[in-house]
Amino acid sequence: MSKMTLRPMQPDDLAQALVLQEQVYPAFLVEPAEAFASRLAVAAPYCLVAERDGVLLGYLLAHGWPCETPPPVGAVLDPAQRGDTLFLHDLAVAAAGRGGGIGEALVARAFALAAANGLRRAELIAVEGAAAYWERLGFLPVPTSPALAAKVAGYGTTARWMARPIMPGDDGFGGGARLG
Repeated sequence: MSKMTLRPMQPDDLAQALVLQEQVYPAFLVEPAEAFASRLAVAAPYCLVAERDGVLLGYLLAHGWPCETPPPVGAVLDPAQRGDTLFLHDLAVAAAGRGGGIGEALVARAFALAAANGLRRAELIAVEGAAAYWERLGFLPVPTSPALAAKVAGYGTTARWMARPIMPGDDGFGGGARLG
């Protein structure tokens, strides 16, 4: 078996990524191709894939974004949008790749890239009971304004707003201090 490769997501990866998205997310969180692809065009994309022998094992859609302003599910993003925060929009790992650290490797690579680019905060919306997973990677639930809580609610009843700092040289595995 050949080695797994982590690399930037390319437009050619979208077909496999969309299939994987449908396999791991409930229908109300599955985004149309245009919305999914728009994450690759946003300034400072940190969209990555893990693959082996041309087969997508996992992906991470992440990008620079303004703090505490998550886009709604299915939104097509403006390619000119700039941000001071790493927003982790979507992480998916194929059943064949689970348990092998693929998700953690994708997040670690995105954190390293974001740290090198001067981003100092990461945010996400944990969906479908994934908050415990993200807590293992140093994310914590943080208080939300009513407007932010309304946006988070669009991601499902169990969705949780979470954040953590990014420190210089961060690897995504607790390399930063806790948010207060």
